[in-house]
Amino acid sequence: MGLSGPVAVVYEAGPSGFGLYRSLSTSGIRCEVAAPSRLHRPSGDRIKTDARDAIHLARLLKMDEITSVSIPTVEQEAARDLVRAREDCRADLMRARHRLSKLLLRHGIVYSGGEAWTGKHDQWLREEALAGLGSRATRLTFDSDYDAVLTIQARRERIDDQIEQMALDSEFTAVVRRLGCLRGVGTLTGFALAVEIGDWHRFTGNSIGSFVGLVPSEYSSGASRSQGPITKTGNTHVRRLLVEAAWHHLPRYCAGKTLRQRWDLAPAAARTRGDQGNRRLHQRWTTFLQRRKRHTIANIAIARELSGWCWSLAVMD
Repeated sequence: MGLSGPVAVVYEAGPSGFGLYRSLSTSGIRCEVAAPSRLHRPSGDRIKTDARDAIHLARLLKMDEITSVSIPTVEQEAARDLVRAREDCRADLMRARHRLSKLLLRHGIVYSGGEAWTGKHDQWLREEALAGLGSRATRLTFDSDYDAVLTIQARRERIDDQIEQMALDSEFTAVVRRLGCLRGVGTLTGFALAVEIGDWHRFTGNSIGSFVGLVPSEYSSGASRSQGPITKTGNTHVRRLLVEAAWHHLPRYCAGKTLRQRWDLAPAAARTRGDQGNRRLHQRWTTFLQRRKRHTIANIAIARELSGWCWSLAVMD
């Protein structure tokens, strides 16, 4: 390009991936992939164009004020795509189920036989719910929505099988087995956490909660200090997984058959550490209940501490 060296390049992380970074790094050119949420921008700047963004990035790079994202390997990025495809499938299935249930609700048909989306509920949909629909057009709509639910369920099961096969023999296998020593962290959750976090050593037990947005926001001035809701920054998928896993620590702790099967695959040190984490997190739940904390608020606190226990297991050699 005719530029006198050394040359440095920066671009914002986005849907284009990391192909440009790998190509430039192979050519010996320093390249930084900036985290868009960490780019400092003047509060009075109300004009946004590609040219101004490029100049702004170049100035930040010159001042060494770029916060770079962690660059995954090609294999890690491919595994992350599979995990996120499963997440998209979960969202599609939830929307399809909502469409079907709301269609029946509009016609006064409500299931009251127990938990929804079970085998019993599926039989009720195919027999009683369908029989309660009057017009032919409504039946056709029901068939379309019900077929969408079945199709997405089958797609989700195929992706689950593929993830479980990768979790058995991949670079993430050791981490997944250690994370599985904690309640609520099965193969799918452990593999997703391992893939999304990538390099666990860039965090500490305290900082990983901040990375996934599970720490409270803060507004302080002078002697006053006010904390608000959690920041919800960072990786949304990881935060949702941790919040869902935290609910598993509410019931009384007892190592059941499934948990012991996961323990058998992990090293002895990981089993001991996992047992300590399970006891500690359930004890924290008990303390919150005694203080009459709202369950949703308590669960966020448990999820934040759970992220630290996951980190301690992931970095364990």
